[in-house]
Amino acid sequence: MIKSIVYKEWIKTRWFLLILTAVGLLAVGNIFLKVQHAITFNEAHKYWYLVLFQNQQYFKGLKFVPLVIGLGIALVQYIPEITAKRIKLTFHLPINENRVLLMMLGYGIVVLLFCFALVFIIFTLFSQHFFGEEIVHAALVSVTPWFLAGFAAYFLTAMIVLEAIWKYRVFYFLASAAFILFFFEKGIAGAYAPLNWKLAVLTLLISLSLTFSAYRFRKGEM
Repeated sequence: MIKSIVYKEWIKTRWFLLILTAVGLLAVGNIFLKVQHAITFNEAHKYWYLVLFQNQQYFKGLKFVPLVIGLGIALVQYIPEITAKRIKLTFHLPINENRVLLMMLGYGIVVLLFCFALVFIIFTLFSQHFFGEEIVHAALVSVTPWFLAGFAAYFLTAMIVLEAIWKYRVFYFLASAAFILFFFEKGIAGAYAPLNWKLAVLTLLISLSLTFSAYRFRKGEM
């Protein structure tokens, strides 16, 4: 039964996952093509100076990429479930409803982890190739909230999509948009260091927000 549910989720998301992962990798490639160009025409030490002391964030092209990936995966995974109330069929399987929902959520988390880890690792390797340890560390601290925002967008979008009552959907959308802004506050590179663990905890806490919408959906509230 578990394999069947995972396979169902894979069928829905596989092509979009590959496309969105490719988008993430292309974004990283574009960032470092620009870095290579800047170093070629400005000399490495001058460009390093701009990054270190003028807050030139070479990684800013990655800012909204994880958000788009998380949003995209959630839409592709959960919109088919509310079409003709297909998720009600899923809830009638001979397995606990909450367990089914958590398996669907777990699948989404795993595929996002795979996608984000790949993009993050490639970004790190290229950063280490072009920059010193201090610059790389500040960059990784700065991009971490953006990847957390991708997970948050996935959880919150799933909650909104499965919500059966429109007034709650609107409320959840507005609250989610306000919450996501916390991940994109402006600052110098590395400024998010004291906040990243707090954002990670908040992201973990909202991971179960889907259960609120799903509860009303499976109980027939419309």
